[in-house]
Amino acid sequence: MADVKKVYDFLEDAKTFYLATVEGDQPRVRPYGAMLYFEDKIYIMAFGKTNATRQIAANQKAEICAFKGRTLRIECKLVEDNRPEVGKALVDKMPVLKPALGENGENGVMYYLKDATANFFKMMELDETIKF
Repeated sequence: MADVKKVYDFLEDAKTFYLATVEGDQPRVRPYGAMLYFEDKIYIMAFGKTNATRQIAANQKAEICAFKGRTLRIECKLVEDNRPEVGKALVDKMPVLKPALGENGENGVMYYLKDATANFFKMMELDETIKF
């Protein structure tokens, strides 16, 4: 799982990543920063009952993009995993979220990346591909 961790570490270093979802035939993009490496998976969190969570429920396909010296683009499916231990791990990692998320992240929705292809680019050239 070293390759998955490499992708996670890049996202962590970039601090902010952009999540693209679909609403009907319209793409929707928003900045995110809450992420977690847990049980060899990359997780992201969305606050519950938002447009993003409704869009992901209707269509799991998403793309994530981040930049830090080179560009990372990830095509993936987002799979909901709201086990309390996942939410708690995020709150423990990012305690600033606790007032909004609750003790175990119960006010957020945790998703892990599945069937992912992560492409790293230097300038406009594909530099590396990691599948997980």
